[in-house]
Amino acid sequence: MGGQPMFILEEDVERTQGEDAQNSNITAGKAVSESVRTTLGPRGMDKMLVSDSGDVVITNDGATILDEMDIEHPAAQMIAEVAETQEDEVGDGTTTAAVLAGELLSKAEDLLDDNVHPTTIVEGYYEAASMAHDAVDEVTLDEELDDDLLATVAESSMTGKGTGDVAAGELAETVVNAVRRVSGDDGVARDNISVFTQTGASSSATRLVEGVIVDEEPVHDNMALSASDASVAFVDDDIEVREANIDAEYNVSSVDDLNTALEAEESELRGYAEDIVDLGVDVLFVDGDVADQVAAILAKNDVIAFEAGDSDGDALARATGLTRATGVTELEADDLGTAGSVTVEKYGDETLTFVEDGAGGQEVTVFARGGTEHVTDELERVLVDAIDVVTAALDQGGVVPGAGATEIAVANHVRSEAASVEGRKQLAVEAFADAVDVLPRTLAENTGMDPIDALVDLRAEFEREGVAGIISEGQTGVIDDPVDLSVLDPTAVKHEAVESAAEAATMIVRIDDVISAS
Repeated sequence: MGGQPMFILEEDVERTQGEDAQNSNITAGKAVSESVRTTLGPRGMDKMLVSDSGDVVITNDGATILDEMDIEHPAAQMIAEVAETQEDEVGDGTTTAAVLAGELLSKAEDLLDDNVHPTTIVEGYYEAASMAHDAVDEVTLDEELDDDLLATVAESSMTGKGTGDVAAGELAETVVNAVRRVSGDDGVARDNISVFTQTGASSSATRLVEGVIVDEEPVHDNMALSASDASVAFVDDDIEVREANIDAEYNVSSVDDLNTALEAEESELRGYAEDIVDLGVDVLFVDGDVADQVAAILAKNDVIAFEAGDSDGDALARATGLTRATGVTELEADDLGTAGSVTVEKYGDETLTFVEDGAGGQEVTVFARGGTEHVTDELERVLVDAIDVVTAALDQGGVVPGAGATEIAVANHVRSEAASVEGRKQLAVEAFADAVDVLPRTLAENTGMDPIDALVDLRAEFEREGVAGIISEGQTGVIDDPVDLSVLDPTAVKHEAVESAAEAATMIVRIDDVISAS
C-alpha cells in the first residue's frame, strides 16, 4: 500500500514505457506518413499494392494505399485512420492529412528530445491548429461558385491521378453536371450520384447518365431491348408459385389429379403476368426470381422484365418516381414510375441496362470507361474524389488557392502569431508552422525542384504578392499564382486536414505506455 504500483500481467504480455514507447509510436507514425509522401501533387508517383492472393491495386490515392497496406502497429493505424477520416468527410486531401500528421510527429519528437513536456506540445498544437483554421478562412476566395469555378476544383483534384491532362477537363465538366443535377435548396444529395465503371474504351468516353445503370439483362430472350416513355414498376418479391407456410404432402392418385395441380400453378402464374400487363407496366424490375412461365407471357405482351437487387430498387425509385411494391398482388397503378428511355446495351460479355430521363430525376450515374481493369478502378477513385470535393465546395463553402499556396499562408500566419504565445507552448506553435511547410516542400520535391530553394522562393513570392504556389510546368515546376492558373481546392479539405492531422499527432504524443496482450 502506497508503494510502487504493480501490474499483474500474463507472461507473454509485452510492455513498453516512457521514452521507448514514445519513440516507437512516433517512428511508426512517421513511417506510414513517409510511405505516401511521393504520391502528393500533380507529379506524384503511383504505388502498386499486391495482396497475398495476387490481387493488384495501382493508385496514388492516399486513403486507398493506407487501406490496402497490412498495417499492424497501433500508432501507424492511427495515421491510416487520418486518411480514412479525410476521405469520409471531404473525399480528398488524404495524402495531405497523412503527410502533415507524420511531420507533426517528427517535430514533436524534436521537442521531446529538448525536454518539452508532451502536454505542452499538445496544447501548443491545438492553439496552432486554431490559428491555421483562421488562416485558411482568410485565404478563402470571395467568388461565386459557378460551374466554371467548380470544374476548376474538380480538375485540380484529378490532376496527376492517371486521367490525363486532356481527359481531366472533360471529366471535370461531367462531375460538375452530375453534382448540379442533384443539388437543391437543402444542398447536394451526394448519395444520389453513383459511379459505374466498364472497361473497353478510353476515359474520354466517360459520360453522364441521367438515371440508373442496372447490371442485368432481360429475363427472357424474346423480350425487347429498348422502350420509350416507359411505365416502370419494382416488386420486392419472387414472382413464382407461392409455397405453403407449413409442411404438407399431396397424394396424387391419377393423371387427372396431376393435371389439375399443374393447371392451378399455371393459372396462378398467368394471373400474376396478366395483373402486370393490365396495369400498363412496360418495364418490370423484380428483387427476386421470375418464373419462366411469367417471363414468357410478359415477353408476348411487350413487357421487359429484369431480376434486380435491393440497391437498384432505391436508385430506380429516385430516378423514375416509382414506389416499391411488396408483391405483384400489392402493385397498383399509383406505384408506377416513368422513364424516357430504357435501353439494354452489350459491352463485351456484359449486358447493361440504362434507365434514363425518369420522372423522379433525383438519380444520376457517371458511366466511367477505361482501357483496362486497373485503369478503370483508378478512374473510379478519381471520379469519386472529384464528386466529393465539388460537393464539399458547394455544401461547406468556398475554395482556396491550391498548389501549396494555402499551406504557405497557414505556416506564415501561425509563425507570426507564435510570438503572442507565452511559455514553452510557443515552441510547439512554431513547430506546427514548420510542419506545415512539409507540404509545399514535398510538392516541390515531387515536381523536380530543389525543395529548399523552392520553399525560400515561395516565402519570398508570398511576401511580395500575397499568394504563391508550385505549378507543374513541363518536366519541372515554377512559382506562380495558382488562382490565375486555376489551381483551386475546397476550403473544407484544408480545414479537415489540419483538424484530423493535429488530433492524431497529439493523441500519439500523449502515449507513454504501451501494453501489448498476447
